Amino acid sequence: MTPGLRGATVLVTRPAGQAEALCRLITQADGRALRFPTIEIQPAGVDDATLENALACDWLIFTSSNAVDFALRAFGGKMADSPAVKFAAVGQATAAALRNAGLQVACVPETDFSSEGLLAQAAMQQVAGRRVTIVRGVGGREKLAQTLRDRGAEVAYLEVYRRSLPDTGKDELLQTLRHEQLDAVTITSGEALQNLLAMLEPAASLLRKRPLVVASGRIGQLALELGFERIAVSLQPTDAAILETLTTLLNGENSGRSN
Repeated sequence: MTPGLRGATVLVTRPAGQAEALCRLITQADGRALRFPTIEIQPAGVDDATLENALACDWLIFTSSNAVDFALRAFGGKMADSPAVKFAAVGQATAAALRNAGLQVACVPETDFSSEGLLAQAAMQQVAGRRVTIVRGVGGREKLAQTLRDRGAEVAYLEVYRRSLPDTGKDELLQTLRHEQLDAVTITSGEALQNLLAMLEPAASLLRKRPLVVASGRIGQLALELGFERIAVSLQPTDAAILETLTTLLNGENSGRSN
């Protein structure tokens, strides 16, 4: 039987409204979830002409479930499922969001849920002369677009949401840190990690000493560069996988990749 969290306090940094599933899993595993959103997500204004142009493509690639949700809002609740347009997702959660909207997913990585994982798929190797629209938040990594362009695709962005620093009360977290009562931190994006450190200055040095569970090797590398001392990388970015990594880490075993 897998050991639980044994009363451990775990910081959950997902945006408000997206943290409940992980918090529930932590509670069910005999842990305490401390909510501290480090990113606020809001819709980006997209005009009708931009939306129409975005659909004039061969591939619509969604980089996150947020991209799906806010695209649906921008399109008035439904995107046309045209046989001329194929849908791709960077991960299973994003693919599930598309399927829940009644859309067929033609390309999604099986294990490596990232831009690199998607680019490794056979369908993304044969894009010369194709028009690709990447649906995402404002800003972000350029790896996906640049690689597709290098492979001969014409790439455009449809940016449907924006991220900002939330006004989150930090007194409870600071008290928990200073009394050494925070047992672990969960992070699912590099931006969330950087925001967390910025929001906790000048107490960020205390945070760097706490065990950190991250959702990808890329975030783990960033955490290492930012001075975190104990990092475990979840094998997948799902809530269940993050909980498993947390449980293993806090019970003194080696999970994912640890530094």
